Amino acid sequence: MGRLQKALHRIFSDPDRSLDIRNIKYLPRWAVLLIDIGLVSISIIFTILILLDLSPFQYTLISYFDKAIMVVAVNIFYFYIFKTYAGIIRYSSNIDALKLLLATISTFITLVVINYVVYFSIDEKIFLIGGLLINLWISFSLLFLFRLGVKQVYEYFKLAQKDEKLIKAVILGVDENAISIAGALDIEHPKRFKIVGFLTNNTHKSLQILGKPVLKHTSKIHEEVASLGAEAIIFSEHSFTPEEKFKLVEECLEHDIAVYNAPLVSTYDNENDQPIANKVKSLQIEDLLERDPIELEVQNKIEQLTGKTILVTGAAGSIGSEIVRQVAEYNPKKLIILDQAETPLHNLQLEIENSFPKLNFRPIVSDVSNSRRLAALFANNQIDVVYHAAAYKHVPLMENNPHEAIFVNIHGTKNLADLAVEYNVGHFVMVSTDKAVNPSNVMGASKRAAEMYVQSLYHNQRAKGPETTKFITTRFGNVLGSNGSVVPLFKKQIEKGGPVTITHPDIIRYFMTIPEACQLVLEAGAMGKGGEIFVFDMGEPVKIMDLAIKMIKLAGYTPNKHIKVKITGLRPGEKLYEELLNDECKTLPTHHKKIMIGQDVVRDYEVINDKIEKIIKSAYKLKNDKVVAKLKDLIPEFKSNNSAYERLDKTPELKKN
Repeated sequence: MGRLQKALHRIFSDPDRSLDIRNIKYLPRWAVLLIDIGLVSISIIFTILILLDLSPFQYTLISYFDKAIMVVAVNIFYFYIFKTYAGIIRYSSNIDALKLLLATISTFITLVVINYVVYFSIDEKIFLIGGLLINLWISFSLLFLFRLGVKQVYEYFKLAQKDEKLIKAVILGVDENAISIAGALDIEHPKRFKIVGFLTNNTHKSLQILGKPVLKHTSKIHEEVASLGAEAIIFSEHSFTPEEKFKLVEECLEHDIAVYNAPLVSTYDNENDQPIANKVKSLQIEDLLERDPIELEVQNKIEQLTGKTILVTGAAGSIGSEIVRQVAEYNPKKLIILDQAETPLHNLQLEIENSFPKLNFRPIVSDVSNSRRLAALFANNQIDVVYHAAAYKHVPLMENNPHEAIFVNIHGTKNLADLAVEYNVGHFVMVSTDKAVNPSNVMGASKRAAEMYVQSLYHNQRAKGPETTKFITTRFGNVLGSNGSVVPLFKKQIEKGGPVTITHPDIIRYFMTIPEACQLVLEAGAMGKGGEIFVFDMGEPVKIMDLAIKMIKLAGYTPNKHIKVKITGLRPGEKLYEELLNDECKTLPTHHKKIMIGQDVVRDYEVINDKIEKIIKSAYKLKNDKVVAKLKDLIPEFKSNNSAYERLDKTPELKKN
């Protein structure tokens, strides 16, 4: 008895739970099938014993052994047809019971048909009909009780678990997905959540689902959550608009209610060896900043891209790689992906080879400032469309290395634009930034110079005759999840325990997602007639301080208690807010309400080209002050902020030297 107690103690107290029966994943299909065959064999033995006890009369056309083989064979056939062995036993449901019933009834009917076919053929029967009915009842009962027993044993051991701290949560929604999530979380092991109720927009009185109350949620959702004794809420309903979701989450965070996102059950597979509780994730800030997806025309992009040769520069970057993925969907004739970053380009190559095995694509390692390399590329490929996403974008780095911003952002753009005209490229779409508007730093000014050059080049070629290349610019703000953006930075800082660093408490930014940004780029390329700057309606700006506070709360921490928020001061060239249009720029609507055309003042190409040539020459001499001074001369609205180059604004004569 003492040994038995020790063994039981070991099973339930083993630190790594290697002996815990609750850690058994699931029986393989072949094992379930073998068990089912064994149970059918037992039911045959019971049937024979019952029949022998009831009556001495039996049909003797074939032996009991042959009869048993026939019954087992027909059962196996219908087990296969109805896949009765395919489910995980501990998750058995009414559907599984129905499958068993159909399989056993089908077996009974088949054996009856065989019985009478033989009877009408040779005037003898194989089975007693009563015996087949008895066998039907016994076999179904054994198969059903086996599954019910395994499920109950599993539930017993699951309930015996004492050392897990469960999160009491309510599920927002009462649709099929919500009910399925609640049911799955309730039977999952190891348990993570204890579902205590549901919240819904609809009015329900005295309604319960899965034995749990359903409440109508109002504007004070925290009160309903508290009334159910919960400490967390799980979003399972995906019908909320981003604005509605944002308000609900804000209220929850204000009252220290944890917020989670649940997956769609249709994407969940019990056999992927991952508990559904692991798929219920903490709500991410991206879920709140995302807006309703923009609906764009597909046909115009099919005409633009299908069967064409496409060049994407900066292809290994956040924006460039997503452009590559989206363009690949349109089955281009050839897709050329160019970047100077070797390893990211190699990773993208492997991804494209895996996702689009039939795509004709070519990776090119090159810097866009390498004019000879680009010239050979254009000469050897009849390029139809260029998506120019290659650029240096980090404001502080470019403020300290202005010549590098010139090499890539200006000289690289000029190289590509000139070659596009020379080789009759149909469309040239340039990715720009809101930092190009009234620039306060070198990076933004370099992008504004690039915008000015492609616009003036377009109007110059148009003035000389029918234009060959349509130059189009897209301008948008910060992109969620892009390399170096603030959201992944904050995530890393929170993971490390803080502090979360913010340059200024009042700084605000516009945000959009990477897919949104790239949809805009593709749409602009398709709708552009040439010379436009397309501006995206980015919604309301986000205060970075509020963003940091929400991210800390969503991670389950209290700001300035668990995770400190540290103000570091504005970086060189950084603005408190960004703009999408300057004072001189007018806007025109397009066929899409979220996309506008900014009509900028067009500068003379000869003047722009001459000044840009001088800027490039200064950059190659590595004279930072002269480079920035000439940039300011080209772009009068370029006023440095919190930068060493502010003195150039105070000494105008330096700009012309």
